[in-house]
Amino acid sequence: MQGVLDIPQELSVLEELIFDSLPRVETVFAGQLVSDLPPVDQMCSYIERYRGKMLRPTLALLCGVTANPEIDQLLDDKAFGQLITHSHIISGAVCEMVHMATLVHDDVLDEAEIRRRGQTINMLKGNEISVILGDYLIASAYELCSSLNSPVPSQIVGNASAVMCTGELLQLHNRENLSLDEATYIEILERKTAALIGAACELGALATLGFDQSIHPTTLALKGFGQYLGIAFQIQDDVLDLLGTEETVGKSVGKDLEKGKLTFPVIHHLEKTGVMDGTRSLMLLQKAASGDSSVFPEITEAIKSTGSVQATQELAESYVRQAKDALADLPASAGRSMLELIADAVIQRSY
Repeated sequence: MQGVLDIPQELSVLEELIFDSLPRVETVFAGQLVSDLPPVDQMCSYIERYRGKMLRPTLALLCGVTANPEIDQLLDDKAFGQLITHSHIISGAVCEMVHMATLVHDDVLDEAEIRRRGQTINMLKGNEISVILGDYLIASAYELCSSLNSPVPSQIVGNASAVMCTGELLQLHNRENLSLDEATYIEILERKTAALIGAACELGALATLGFDQSIHPTTLALKGFGQYLGIAFQIQDDVLDLLGTEETVGKSVGKDLEKGKLTFPVIHHLEKTGVMDGTRSLMLLQKAASGDSSVFPEITEAIKSTGSVQATQELAESYVRQAKDALADLPASAGRSMLELIADAVIQRSY
């Protein structure tokens, strides 16, 4: 989330800690992917261009810090080594690796051409290489996870990965389903996005408390925070795909309409339209899903006209509130304050 947050002075030491630790995550990430095959090395180096906000490793590190009962004293003493250990760094790298794998696979499914303002690997090398490269990232993540000397992190990452796959399958099953309801949409988000973000927060907490502390109140609170935050994050992503520009967002946009994926702005719009307008909207959505991008402007204007963008923003805000509420029983600290700032930032971003 670098460059997204406006950090107050009282959190500057914590910001310094996280900022200085993220390059360590990148180093572990890159080191894990080193191959004796130059073409593989080249593709893995290219994939590092996909790195963006580093949300998942940031949350793993920050939740690890927040879970430490002596956080504020250790920050005052600048005892950074006691707050962020190698286990936190590995946890962050594992989550980022799994996330990168999903991006590679998503670009294949969406036939996306742009990612982080550059060509996607599937555009450069084709779908076959992209699929195997995504698999290589997943396998490497599990290998790295196994170095944590406990089966628990691998179980958490494995479960999150499986849940993410079921979310993708549920979304694919509902392609061009113009009667998709809000409950199913939220379930897709819970599985596709929130599962890994929740796992990142959980792993960070456990790296501090011990990997046998899965039901510790602090672990559960931070995991819940991540899950609610993940839903809010994805809702905002869906808005950006609909209303953003490729230049601003930094990746291909309009893919949800093109692939017949209904997101909340569309679901809300269809619920609010009358018979005539609804029929027109359904026709436009069918055209978009068949590859006619010329109808995109009319669809977005129709969605705005029913207050569906505002309704979507309110839905995202409700999940941010739930994320913050999940932290309510944690003691006040710099870590908790930073997490609350991140929660607000995920729905205020434009990329």
